Amino acid sequence: MKITNRRAFYDYRILEKFEAGINLFGAEVKAVRLGHADLTGSHVKILGSEAYLINAKIFPYKFARPEGYDERRTRKLLLHKREIIALKSKTEGQGLAIVPISLYTTSHLIKVELALAKGKKEFDKKEAIKRKDIQREEEQELSDAI
Repeated sequence: MKITNRRAFYDYRILEKFEAGINLFGAEVKAVRLGHADLTGSHVKILGSEAYLINAKIFPYKFARPEGYDERRTRKLLLHKREIIALKSKTEGQGLAIVPISLYTTSHLIKVELALAKGKKEFDKKEAIKRKDIQREEEQELSDAI
């Protein structure tokens, strides 16, 4: 199962991608395997020597006890110390953000694909939409001509 954050590609220009593990409870693992998660509006924050996924929404598992469950709780990311130091220096020095792009399962693990990204301005977003529209029209004309 792969859950993507399509909003990240609209709001940010992706510079570099990498993957990390995530610390989840048992019921959260089952919910992610079923595809019950949302990464829209989430980001990664580095506090001290640890990285945390903030504002990611993992919906409650249907058969688990819902008492006291917070679907937007802060979750710890599992990265090597040298990766955390490198990310921290890049985000502080160059004004970049770390955003989650996708949440996916491997054979028995759950991973988060993260990206080092730079925020787009409003005119950049409009220009990207115009380019997509032009490309779509050109492809449509080519398919009609054939």
